[in-house]
Amino acid sequence: MAYAGETVATALLSADFQELRTSPRKGDARGPFCFMGSCQECLVQIDGRPRLACQTRVSEGLSIETGFKYE
Repeated sequence: MAYAGETVATALLSADFQELRTSPRKGDARGPFCFMGSCQECLVQIDGRPRLACQTRVSEGLSIETGFKYE
């Protein structure tokens, strides 16, 4: 469950999703780190587009996919 005003990263961590994407070089699991949009570690697909989970606010009806892979 997510709460109004919180970020997608916070909601995902609260739901025990710690691995949000994989690193482009080795495929290692990555998750939120800086929570201010600098590190890019929380990159996920939101409504079909790559977005930073720490910079996106929760709203009703969002489609979120973890496991983002750079191509």
